Amino acid sequence: MTGWPVPSAAPSVARLIQELNKLPGIGSKSAQRLAYHIIKLPPDEAHLLAEAISVVKDRVIFCSRCQNLSDTDPCPICTDERRDATQVCVVEEPLDVLALERTHCYRGLYHVLHGVISPINGVGPEDLKLKELLTRLDGTSVQELIIATNPTLEGEATAMYIRRQVGQLPLKVTHLARGLPVGGDLEYADEVTLSRAFQGRQEL
Repeated sequence: MTGWPVPSAAPSVARLIQELNKLPGIGSKSAQRLAYHIIKLPPDEAHLLAEAISVVKDRVIFCSRCQNLSDTDPCPICTDERRDATQVCVVEEPLDVLALERTHCYRGLYHVLHGVISPINGVGPEDLKLKELLTRLDGTSVQELIIATNPTLEGEATAMYIRRQVGQLPLKVTHLARGLPVGGDLEYADEVTLSRAFQGRQEL
């Protein structure tokens, strides 16, 4: 990794930069800027940041129903009686739930896979929360399974795998319409694009 160690930095600063550099999307230059920004923060703000990181690691768990990140089990979405329990929307990551919730066009429940099937990266069906999904669907009142994986090769492969696994269940299986750009992520799609894709979903 280029730029390590930082010759002129104190050991504690160099360690902070190195740890920040491990975050996704953060290169060595960005890590240095973030580190020095943190150093310049007032002590109370720096402590709040450190506390937030510590608390999220201590308290955040997987919801036993939908596998989304939550402070409580079941999560607030799963326990919200105003949600439509006959619909379950399958997404890849927790950030996708946030993206869909921003559209205000879906009032059903979710299931988070925490990844996609990707043989090239050594990720198989057993590495995802697929067993939990199948267990959840068996004998429930769910009528429609909405597959909202990203429009990538891995996302499509995962969608088709799920479709095969639930083929014997009395379910309507739909997929988000392809208003979403191929190769893109739900996380970065705008609300209008997501809303139209959701409203135009098609049965697989």
